[in-house]
Amino acid sequence: MSMAGETPVPPPGLREGLRPLPQLIFGSRWLQLPLYLGLIVAQCVYVVLFLKELWHLVLGATKFSEQEIMLVVLGLIDVVMISNLLIMVIVGGYETFVSRLELEKHPDQPEWLSHVNASVLKIKLAMAIIGISSIHLLRTFLYAGQLGKDSAIYTETGVMWQAVIHGMFVLSAIGIALVERLSQPVYDSKHRP
Repeated sequence: MSMAGETPVPPPGLREGLRPLPQLIFGSRWLQLPLYLGLIVAQCVYVVLFLKELWHLVLGATKFSEQEIMLVVLGLIDVVMISNLLIMVIVGGYETFVSRLELEKHPDQPEWLSHVNASVLKIKLAMAIIGISSIHLLRTFLYAGQLGKDSAIYTETGVMWQAVIHGMFVLSAIGIALVERLSQPVYDSKHRP
């Protein structure tokens, strides 16, 4: 206990910095930085792909059939959804696992980032993957009329497996959300003020 006028002495754990091994382990989170920078490069590649597909759509607007236009637009939506997935992983992952971005006062802070944690990020990623899979499945279904013909792009088995895989994505997302929901009351009761 300190006397009046004396500076209080912090507890021993707060006086010195981290010991070398914990400091090394905690500092190893920065090894993920090149991974997030690489995802930013991948984001740039998707921007180029989007612009290329958009230009293709503009040039073919008068000669494409409605189905061809729909396929190109679905491709554009697919690129945007993958890009959104990349942003969630880059921003959310960096904020959760590497370091704070300190965006609390920034006017452009995404709404979802204010309450992001590993659980929320998993659910958002699962939903984004389902959205991307849905776009691919819809694109496949547009070709369903050609099934069984020699010129068919997809086979019946291929369509079936794509639908099964999409269903597994949906079930996985439901499972992740259910596990998070079931574990939440336990967490809340332990951390209630």
